[in-house]
Amino acid sequence: MGRILLSSVITIVCLGLGSWLFAADKAAPSPFMLTPAQQSAVADVASRADELKSVNKAIWEYAEVGLQEHKSSALLVEKLKTSGFDVQTGVANMPTAFVASYGSGQPIIGILAEYDALPDLSQKVDAIREPVVAGGAGHGCGHSGLGTAALGAALAAKKAIDEHKLRGTIRLYGTPAEETLIGKVYMLLDSQFNDLDVCLHWHPSDHNGAQGGSSKAIVSAKFTFHGLPAHASASPQAGRSALDAVELMNVGVNYMREHVKEDSRIHYVVTNGGGQPNVVPPEATVWYFIRADKHQDVEANFAWVQDIARGAALMTKTTFDMHIDTDCHEVIANTPLAEAINANLRAIGPPKFSHEEHAFAQRIQQTLSDHPEQTFKVALNEEVRNPSSVASTGSTDVGDISWKVPTGGLRTTCFAKGNPGHSWQNVACIGSSIGEKGTLYAAQVLAATTVQLLQDPDLLLAARADFAKRMKDREYTTLIPQGQKAPNAIR
Repeated sequence: MGRILLSSVITIVCLGLGSWLFAADKAAPSPFMLTPAQQSAVADVASRADELKSVNKAIWEYAEVGLQEHKSSALLVEKLKTSGFDVQTGVANMPTAFVASYGSGQPIIGILAEYDALPDLSQKVDAIREPVVAGGAGHGCGHSGLGTAALGAALAAKKAIDEHKLRGTIRLYGTPAEETLIGKVYMLLDSQFNDLDVCLHWHPSDHNGAQGGSSKAIVSAKFTFHGLPAHASASPQAGRSALDAVELMNVGVNYMREHVKEDSRIHYVVTNGGGQPNVVPPEATVWYFIRADKHQDVEANFAWVQDIARGAALMTKTTFDMHIDTDCHEVIANTPLAEAINANLRAIGPPKFSHEEHAFAQRIQQTLSDHPEQTFKVALNEEVRNPSSVASTGSTDVGDISWKVPTGGLRTTCFAKGNPGHSWQNVACIGSSIGEKGTLYAAQVLAATTVQLLQDPDLLLAARADFAKRMKDREYTTLIPQGQKAPNAIR
């Protein structure tokens, strides 16, 4: 009888630590339980709520694009150093990349932090389109919250290590330029993840759940054509148009689309089309993203795109050179980690949102359609989904890490239901109390899972076995030239 009573008390405590912080409505009773060390970590996040909200707000206001996240990175580094972490900055030739460590020995558990914004998405915390700075950047993917929750999880895991004398090491990886899939790839090529036992990540979303699926592999490359300048009216015969080559390449790729697998995605932007119309452009550049569900298909499609570029150069009597910015693999899922994360999501319980937050989300949703009278059944998702094996249609450089080490991830509700990715609506939500609640929830789940991995050798063994099985017929390769350094800027 005494054991049953004690179990009930622990369950109540576990649930309360996660849900009191979010709203008056308590989470429903859960069969999942946390260990005392996990409870300490969850409680530590709750105690840091104001501090973490201020970090999210600061990074949201900085809104720095990839490889330029100097203030955002410095803020996270400062918090980690002050809390006793050993921090290495400027990792892998990237000034805004860092690795922060605490603890000693095995296992070594990594947590990923991102903090880059997207160009042209500056937006106030409002349900109407109104930039903070015209033409400025904004966190349209929610990375202000992403980096904040990773920080909160690392600090909370440290608290659990200290209080409960846990053996092992936690590492927070500051990974810049995720939006252009740069940071983690070059950090991996720099051997920064080689000794990890498990890596954890999360992402803001419009729902709560562990990630059980994959993503799209992608290569990012720029093609620069070189021709001859001439007066476009007086002596056009003397010129060779690099812009013509770019346009012909794009036409060729657009005809190629009919004959690739349906999961393929190819996008491009012309970043340099010449100076003015009456000068034959001697130089022009087009930037391509080439995606598919499998890296081997990306390789095949990329080879075809290069053939098209060569054809465009022949047709215009120009030359071209190509630079691969990054080569990113699809995510390799891990079932034991997804199941553990799912259990912790449910044990802690998702946040409950207030009437005002639901109303704000509904106003946001009214901007998502040409018919404002359209209604959504759900404004803010307050449930936990079971892990799904459905692959994401996006790409992430988390994928490359998952080819090297067992990797698990989660999503939490930070956005109105139905918000499109990379949108001003996401910027508004992640900067609001909605985003704050989802961020704090993610920090608690990441912290609880990190502590579980430090305490549970069976989970580690299961994660490794699942990883070994999935990687049996895979070999990590990269299209990035050997020895190539990370770029100083992507644009």
